[in-house]
Amino acid sequence: MNIPFVDLRAQHLALKSEIDEAIARVIENSSFILGREVERFEREFAAYIGARFCVGVSSGTAALQLALIALGIGPGDEVIVPANTFFATAEAVSNVGARPVFVDADPAAYTIDVGKIEAAINARTRAIIPVHLYGQPADLDPILELGKRYGLLVIEDAAQAHGARYRGKKVGSFGVVSCFSFYPGKNLGAFGEGGAVLTDDAEIARRVAMLRDHGSERKYHHELIGYNLRMEGIQGAVLSVKLRYLDQWNELRRAHAALYGELLQGTPLILPKEMPYAYHVYHLYVVQSEARDALRAALTEAGVQTGIHYPVPIHLQPAYRSLGHRRGDFPEAERQAERVLSLPIYPELTAEQIARVAEVCREFFAMTERHRLSSACGANADGRRRP
Repeated sequence: MNIPFVDLRAQHLALKSEIDEAIARVIENSSFILGREVERFEREFAAYIGARFCVGVSSGTAALQLALIALGIGPGDEVIVPANTFFATAEAVSNVGARPVFVDADPAAYTIDVGKIEAAINARTRAIIPVHLYGQPADLDPILELGKRYGLLVIEDAAQAHGARYRGKKVGSFGVVSCFSFYPGKNLGAFGEGGAVLTDDAEIARRVAMLRDHGSERKYHHELIGYNLRMEGIQGAVLSVKLRYLDQWNELRRAHAALYGELLQGTPLILPKEMPYAYHVYHLYVVQSEARDALRAALTEAGVQTGIHYPVPIHLQPAYRSLGHRRGDFPEAERQAERVLSLPIYPELTAEQIARVAEVCREFFAMTERHRLSSACGANADGRRRP
C-alpha cells in the first residue's frame, strides 16, 4: 500500500464540478487578476476569521512582507520570530530591511517559547511574529500582554492554521494584522500560490491593497512605490469553493490525529500534544523520535511518504550566517530539528491507511528492540562480543 504525504488529487476530484463552475465564471468574466471572485473570497474569508478586512495577495510570504511594510517596519528595526518555523517568516523581515531576532521553541507545543520572548526585546524591537505552527496556535495571551507593555505590534503568522482557535476564537483575529498562505497543501489551499492579510484597521488594509498593486488605488495613479503581488481571479474562485468545506476537513484532520494517537500509544514516539488553550487543526502531524532517520527510511521502504518540518532551524541556515548564531544558541529548536518527522495527514486519508502507517512504526520499534536485546545477550560482562 503506497500512502502519499498529501493527496491533492483526491480533494480536487471530490469538488470537481463546483470548482469547474467557479473557474468557468472567471473565464467568462475575464477577471484573471483580482476582480469579483477575489473580492468575494476576501469578504467570505474575513467573515470566517472574524476580521473586518481581508486583502488577497500572491502568496503567504507576500502577505508577511506587505504587512510589515504597511506597518512601517524597515531598516533599523528588529522583529522577534521563532527559531522553529518555515524560512519565510524570517525572510519577510529581512526583505523589508529589518533584522529577525530568534526565540527558542516550546518543548511541548513546538511554537515560540513565550517565556523567552521578553529577554529578546530591546529599544529597536518593533514587532513580534508568533507562528501558529503545524496547525497549533501559539500561546497568544502572554504575547499580546508583552506587546501592550512594550508598545510592540503583534503580527500573526497563521499560514498553517486556517480555522485553528485560541481559547475559542479563531487565530488570525488577535494581532494588528494576520497573514495566511493558501499554498496548495495547506488546510485551505489554492490551485497555485496565494495569500492574504487580515486586519481590523481600515488604513492598514488600504495600504496593503495599494502595495500589492503597484502602490495604486486607481489605474495608472500611484501613491506608493509598490509591488506586483496580486491574487489571481482563479485562486479567489477556487478558495471560495473550498472555504465551505474547511471546518469539515479540519474535523477530519483532528479525527485522523486522534486515531494516530490511539494506534501509536506505547511506542517510543513523542506524539503531538494539543495545548489546553488550543483547537489544533493538524496541518501537519509531527512526531519526534531519536531514531528519526531510520524510522523514515523504514516508512519509505514500506511505501509511506513522510516529511521533515524543519531539518535546519533558521538561525543555522547559511543565509543567516551573518547574524553570528552558533549551534547551541536555541537548543530546543535544534533538538526538534534533529527529531521531528511528519506523518501523512489530510482529510481524504483513510483509517486503513493510518493503521498501516502505525503498523510500520510499531514494527520498526519492535525490530529495533529485538536487535537491542540480541546485542545485549551477545555481549560478555566486560562488553565484548562472544566469539
